[in-house]
Order: sequence, then C-alpha cells, then structure tokens
Amino acid sequence: MARILLTEDDESVRAFVKRALELDGHEITEAEDGGIALEVLDARRGGFDLLLSDIMMPVMDGIALALAVARDYPNLPILLMTGFADQRERAFGLDSLVRDVISKPFTLAEIRAAVARALIERSAAEKIA
Repeated sequence: MARILLTEDDESVRAFVKRALELDGHEITEAEDGGIALEVLDARRGGFDLLLSDIMMPVMDGIALALAVARDYPNLPILLMTGFADQRERAFGLDSLVRDVISKPFTLAEIRAAVARALIERSAAEKIA
C-alpha cells in the first residue's frame, strides 16, 4: 500500500507502530531520530508516502524534522506523535505543515486510523492538483 518512514527513538514504540501499520500492508522504513530520517529521505529522494515521527527525540526532534521535510519534500504528508502536552502545543504552530498530532499512548486502532486518514487526504490532494 503506502511507503511510510517511521521515526521514533523508543524501540518498543517503534516496533508496536511498525507492526500495527504492517497489518494494513504498508511498507515501513524505520529511523531512530530525525537526523537519520533525513538521511534516509535524501537517499531515497523523498520516495515515501508519509512521514510518521515522534516529536521528542535526540539529535534532531520531530519539529526540526518536520520543518526540514516541509522545505525539501513539500508534498510529503507529516504525522507527529507525542506523549507530552507541551510538545503537542509546539506542533500546533505547524498546522500548515503537519496533518495531525497523535497523543501517546495510543491504541493499535488509533494509529492505524490516523495513518489511513493522512493517506486519504494525500490521495485527495493529488487528485485535485
């Protein structure tokens, strides 16, 4: 189905999300932080359908990653995840760049639904363009 770049520093959360999204047939590429995610994006020339990233990460956080991705790959939809209310507030300043901010902890159904919505919105936007 979709190629998703999953950026999350917590290995257990990354594994949970990866398994959840693979249930829907998505191809998941993992990155442990924003710096690695940008390297992967550059190596694949942005060849993903969605970026799903945690906000709080070492090296490069999800906000910095979202800003870089929006600049370099403006057609790549971005979903952010966070367990911290103050980080969620930071992300709301990026409304025009980020499709949604998903609060942790989330269920398998919630993450799958959020990703499905973002992919549907992307598909609809491509049809209009």
